[in-house]
Amino acid sequence: MVTRIDLGSIRVDVVRKEIKNIHLGVYPPSGKVRISAPVWMELDAIRLFAINKLAWIKQQQRKLRAQERETPREYLERESHYVWGKRYLMQIIEREAKPSVELTHRHLRLQVRPGTDASKREELLADWYRDQLKRAVPALLAKWEPIIGVRVTRFYVQRMKTKWGSCNAEARNIRFNTELAKKPPECLEYIVVHELVHLLEPTHNDRFVAWMNKLMPHWRDFRDMLNRLPVRNEHWHY
Repeated sequence: MVTRIDLGSIRVDVVRKEIKNIHLGVYPPSGKVRISAPVWMELDAIRLFAINKLAWIKQQQRKLRAQERETPREYLERESHYVWGKRYLMQIIEREAKPSVELTHRHLRLQVRPGTDASKREELLADWYRDQLKRAVPALLAKWEPIIGVRVTRFYVQRMKTKWGSCNAEARNIRFNTELAKKPPECLEYIVVHELVHLLEPTHNDRFVAWMNKLMPHWRDFRDMLNRLPVRNEHWHY
């Protein structure tokens, strides 16, 4: 059940869950605000928490609304696509053979069977991006796990609509957004470190920030880079 709190012009959706701590999120594309709160927490206490975070909420909403968005993709010849931060022109090859994706110096070659529509082309490319990320993550985990002193039980790569990554500290699982395969490699490394640190500190408190400052002194630059780069143009659902 969702309860609504109005803070002036800002609407906050409150969802009560069987959790220990309260969590606040501001989500793209418009900056919708949602709080997940323990079932035992009084609404007045939740409202006070939201009021105290009002300046931060407004700041996040301004960032989201100002962020550039990709033009809708149609998966056509000479359309621009990005792989690890570099721009490639799509090249469509129609052939009665197994569909495939190949990266050359300037082109992203998409081989499909004749008559393959845009949705199937999108699906094929999404699977390829997912595979690129699956190949890239293990080396970064092998690098950073011994440095941070943690171990991941399992990692997942999937399409995520509101986060670049997430961490389940109890199960020691990490999830990565397939869109990271389009961004510069240092952005993926930042997210890997970010999620590994959550195994030490689940929240974004001062202890978390101290760990990030120690491990990756320029992590804010990578975070800001992700925030500046265009994000996928789509309809977001909550």
